[in-house]
Amino acid sequence: MKMQNFKYEGSGLNRFFGPLEAKIMEILWNNAEEMTIKDVQQKLDKEAKANNFNTVMTVMNRLVDKGVLQKKAVARSSQYKPVVTREAFMETQSKELTLDLIEEFGSLAVTHMVDALDKVDPGLLDQLEQKIKEMKKDR
Repeated sequence: MKMQNFKYEGSGLNRFFGPLEAKIMEILWNNAEEMTIKDVQQKLDKEAKANNFNTVMTVMNRLVDKGVLQKKAVARSSQYKPVVTREAFMETQSKELTLDLIEEFGSLAVTHMVDALDKVDPGLLDQLEQKIKEMKKDR
């Protein structure tokens, strides 16, 4: 599942989701079980200002449409759960973003990524070197 809108100015989940979407996804990822709209609304209300039930319902159903939530009818309500874990979601999105950057900018993107490794964490450069060696050996 590739998210269509990536926001450079955001951070974490806010790069992929709107503010309320990100909060809802965090709640669902942090909860071990499926949740109803009302369950999510109550958790949101504990964290911040009150959110209208219809607003939460609309946002959760949009997340279903985007393919990040599953919806299951149970009795007279619906249960929601994430399609993948937070870690798997971030893994997929970072991979898609990297591929998009390399497709669009080619070697420039790779060069900038390598330059950034040294600035962010010099140990990452060693990990990259090891990964390259492994890939070459497997060819």
